[in-house]
Amino acid sequence: MTYLLLILSVLIGALLVLWLKPSKTFVSLLLAFSGAYLLSVTVLHLLPEVYEHSENTKQIGILILVGILIQSVLESFSKGAEHGHIHLHSDKNKFPWLLFVSLCLHAFSEGLPIDATNHNLLMAIVVHKIPIAIVLTTFLLHAKFTKKIVFSFLLLFSLMSPLGYFIAENVSLIGKHYTIINAFIIGVFLHISTIILFESTENHKFDFKKFMAVLLGIVLTILTLH
Repeated sequence: MTYLLLILSVLIGALLVLWLKPSKTFVSLLLAFSGAYLLSVTVLHLLPEVYEHSENTKQIGILILVGILIQSVLESFSKGAEHGHIHLHSDKNKFPWLLFVSLCLHAFSEGLPIDATNHNLLMAIVVHKIPIAIVLTTFLLHAKFTKKIVFSFLLLFSLMSPLGYFIAENVSLIGKHYTIINAFIIGVFLHISTIILFESTENHKFDFKKFMAVLLGIVLTILTLH
């Protein structure tokens, strides 16, 4: 079921673009909700867990900071796609390889900390991937790539998180360093979720709808977290 949900999250985002053509407001609110959900799960579950299972708290803190820095580097290549904005000039004659590779690396890393018993983290990643898939699909279609390229891009992207989950579950080396890897991924999640939440709105005005989406994400996590 975990593999299916991770793949379906990308498929749902793509189908929303093809069938419903969601507005920018809808995508923005979905991003805010997903960012709040992801941040809440990270703070309330992942952070306490890594510190509980590690005696070297300084090492954990350093790895979290490294995760933040690495994600900021990846975003320089993906042009912000991880948090819902692709600042890239489309050119149908030039495939965006840097965007593709950085997004795949990010999606792969998202699958590593997933625990089959932790449904909150799984759902946070699934909800996070839907608006990303919407933005990505919209970009690819506007860039006028062929349907074969768009389908191939989205298919490979959808398989990256399941691949990360599969490797974490079946490679013993990953299991031995699970806490260390999770600390790094926490940094990635913190960077992405905080950017989603704290990106300035137009003229720095208070956005009530965005605030309610964020509040809903936080409250829902608190109510459902085990």
